[in-house]
Amino acid sequence: MIISKAFFSTSSPSVNQRPKVAKPEFAFVGRSNVGKSSLINMLCRQKNLAHTSAKPGKTQLINYFIINDEWYLVDLPGYGYAKASKTTVDRLDKMIRDYVNLSPDLVNLFVLIDSRLPLQQIDLQFMLRLGESGIPFSIIYTKSDKSGPNVLKNNIENIEKSLLEYWEELPPRFITSSEKGIGRDEVLDYIENILKTV
Repeated sequence: MIISKAFFSTSSPSVNQRPKVAKPEFAFVGRSNVGKSSLINMLCRQKNLAHTSAKPGKTQLINYFIINDEWYLVDLPGYGYAKASKTTVDRLDKMIRDYVNLSPDLVNLFVLIDSRLPLQQIDLQFMLRLGESGIPFSIIYTKSDKSGPNVLKNNIENIEKSLLEYWEELPPRFITSSEKGIGRDEVLDYIENILKTV
């Protein structure tokens, strides 16, 4: 897929206040500081499309970007931000949960996982809820450039070994680096192939 146009469309505190023009939606979610905004900017080749910050938890709304006038890239708030108040955490968790379960145009949810870390319990619990609800999702491993190839391979193998304790077959997975542009074509081609079927 070639992205020729990528524009911010709207921000919403609720799935009920989504864009008026319905289009297929591909949403991105993950723990705070997993590199979501950087990944979105890399996919769209725009440095400042999604706001990046050294401080986690910056995304507080559901952000919609219209891509090629054909589909929405949806930037969801990060989950598990420990420094936020319980009220804020609960509000963001509800926002994510409502979007995932209630958006009629969600085609695929990309769950971002830090490739440098062991499988985090919060990521596992989030994906288990997706499985229980029948939400179609894929996994994107981020920050692959931060580890050597052998360490990266071992980390991902260990994550997937843990996941296979709960799933007989894993969803599609993509290894990415926002700094190096790794995985960009694979993710966009995957989206393009799905769009052909909706």
